[in-house]
Amino acid sequence: MLSVSNLNAWYGASHVLQDVALEVNKGEIVCLIGRNGAGKTTTLKSIIGLLDKTRGHVNFKGEDMLGQPAHRRFARGLAYVPEERRIVQGLSVRENLRLGLVASPLKTQEVALIEEIAKIFPRLAERLDQEAVTMSGGEQQMLAIARAMIAKPDLIMLDEPSEGIMPVLVDEMFELFRTMKQQGTTILLVEQNVELALDIADRAYVLDQGSVVHHATAKALLADDEIKERYCSV
Repeated sequence: MLSVSNLNAWYGASHVLQDVALEVNKGEIVCLIGRNGAGKTTTLKSIIGLLDKTRGHVNFKGEDMLGQPAHRRFARGLAYVPEERRIVQGLSVRENLRLGLVASPLKTQEVALIEEIAKIFPRLAERLDQEAVTMSGGEQQMLAIARAMIAKPDLIMLDEPSEGIMPVLVDEMFELFRTMKQQGTTILLVEQNVELALDIADRAYVLDQGSVVHHATAKALLADDEIKERYCSV
């Protein structure tokens, strides 16, 4: 579904990604792991089209998307949930969900889609008319994920979904990711909790200083304490 090759990215004069290559197959959960500053978030931003200076290939469903604007990539079925969540202040949960359909051909099915997503996220179902920013951090993270999911993307990229969230909600969220996979959603995951990420993933790529330094099944990486200690400790 997604094939990235020779991906390079710059922030100003700083060359932060060097020839990154990775693949995500339909129905997989693939995670990117590595120390802080390894290039994980930059990789996701490059794939979705949020960086000005990139080079290489981002092939999504048979089309090279590099050079395409972010909204075009979203329209093709590629969704991104940033670490910052970006919940819109002053809008209710329902209104934030509607924002996920603005650029979608499914926006005419808004009412049915909100009902459908509310069944997946029962915490949100209880709060549809509540101002979104008054919810807890974990609930806001679920809203950010639901807003990305409502347009039924083929692949969703999640950046540090457990950041700053209570453990009980983290467990609930990762069970949701398992359910999403079972229902056919493909996930590319960046996550600081390496053990938790590898427990639900099929495969993983390890990034270090802007390059992929290791690739293995999640099961193999879970058993490789040397790799985790060398490249994944904060």
